[in-house]
Amino acid sequence: MSANLMDILIWAGAAFVVLIIFAITVTRLYRRASKEIGFVRTGFGGERVVMNGGALVLPVLHETTPVNMNTVRLGVERKNTDALITLDRLRIDVKAEFYVRVRPDAGSIAMAAQTLGQRTMNPEALKDLVEGKFVDALRSVAAGMTMNELHEQRADFVQKVQQVSSNDLAMNGLELESVSLTGLDQTSIEHFNANNAFDAEGLTKLTEQIEARKKLRND
Repeated sequence: MSANLMDILIWAGAAFVVLIIFAITVTRLYRRASKEIGFVRTGFGGERVVMNGGALVLPVLHETTPVNMNTVRLGVERKNTDALITLDRLRIDVKAEFYVRVRPDAGSIAMAAQTLGQRTMNPEALKDLVEGKFVDALRSVAAGMTMNELHEQRADFVQKVQQVSSNDLAMNGLELESVSLTGLDQTSIEHFNANNAFDAEGLTKLTEQIEARKKLRND
């Protein structure tokens, strides 16, 4: 075997080893997204949102934030002294379930990663952050309907709550798929505060209604 052929074989072997090392390195550094979890890569090269496919994530140069793409159920309950106040100044206990997810587009995923961070991966942490938006929506809609309207027009109540909530959630890259009203009832009279103007008015109405019904039964 000539010296030239030996040199060629050595260089070819070295190139092959380098290629193998490069392939292994790329394989380990290449991160893929799934249908359930996307991610946002920041750092060298700017921000990149990955929903389908993947991207190289270089140590030190890049940082990634996972984003949960699944629908999450968040339960909200307001009762007793925290109950909602209706248009006719009565209190109602409410249980509702909100089904939310990160909107599947690059802008919303980036917004969720920026404003929510790792919370999208933890339903309880996500609930702690957005529950106030749901409570505000429930209170504002309930304040515009009487207790009888809430009982008789539950679908309208849910639809209005969904409309009010959607705009606030969009600022976090979230969308509201649906709202389920699982509980709706008058708050027990013992939780009305007679020193509160709203409660005092509602308490007066309840007392009058109760006395009127007692009289009707006696008659």
